Amino acid sequence: MKKTFPRPKLFVSRCLGFDACRYNGLKIIDRSVELLKSHADIVTACPELAIGLGVPRKPIRVVEEEGRRMLYQPATENDYAAAMEAWLGDYLDALGPVDGFILKAKSPSCGPWGVKRFTSRYQPGTSKIGAGFFGGEVVHRFLGCPIEEEGRLRNFTIREHFLTFLFTLASFRDSVLRPGAGAKDLVRFHTTNKLLFLAYNQRIMREMGKLVARAGSESFEYLTEEYRVSLGRLFSKPPKPNAMINAFEHAFGGLSDKLSPAERSFFIDTLEEYRDERIPVSTIVHLLVGWALRFGNDYLLEQSLIAPFPSDLVEITDSGKGRNR
Repeated sequence: MKKTFPRPKLFVSRCLGFDACRYNGLKIIDRSVELLKSHADIVTACPELAIGLGVPRKPIRVVEEEGRRMLYQPATENDYAAAMEAWLGDYLDALGPVDGFILKAKSPSCGPWGVKRFTSRYQPGTSKIGAGFFGGEVVHRFLGCPIEEEGRLRNFTIREHFLTFLFTLASFRDSVLRPGAGAKDLVRFHTTNKLLFLAYNQRIMREMGKLVARAGSESFEYLTEEYRVSLGRLFSKPPKPNAMINAFEHAFGGLSDKLSPAERSFFIDTLEEYRDERIPVSTIVHLLVGWALRFGNDYLLEQSLIAPFPSDLVEITDSGKGRNR
């Protein structure tokens, strides 16, 4: 069973596998980015290069002193805040629709969070945590969009959630927001993703269903805008194991009457093994796909819950944090 996926438009910090533009002249090879290169249309930028800082360069840091935010370079005592703010405003204005971002962790320019913000130019040991200049503006402007730093994508749960969100948004843009799309396209998108949405948030999924029910009788542009906002809310957190089990039980409902009592019992036991973190979710998916193929259940085979993103991107490696963010 081979599914075709749209190509997300993805922004990636340029130092993550594209150019040796780190302050120390290095390039970082990131496994997740390397895998995505053949599945996404990637745009890159290095904000620090864009404002004229060279490679290699003296380190810069975010400083918040007496109500003033600076992008300060201790070695030269230069403040690049004005240059950075002017560039990032123009760049993001011209960027156009983007389905997701992978940003350099802890960078004073690209970091979306977890960046040291010093309270004094002269006492570097005093700091608090916040966002970098570019990363903070991305988080502000692209609310409801998957945004991650490369380090967190080593966590299995975060990585799978990011990819699911990214490819769902790309599918929505490709099928519902394309020129000439109409009510039937929104209905089909919602139907195909119904079990996945159930796994994420049943309440929001039902709210989205009510929006879809109004398609054809209200402004399509208004409904799609509201639906897109709801997608952002739906994917604000990864699904919990019990919610995933609920979605799989719904999927199983369309197959169970064709199975033997022993097969039904085996599936229930498999769900419990997943609940206890003894098996991966792919084990359940493979069971359902096998039965769906056997009985010709096209509805289930078309569900994004079965394959929310390309199988080439599936990796079982983990940073060691398991299911927890």
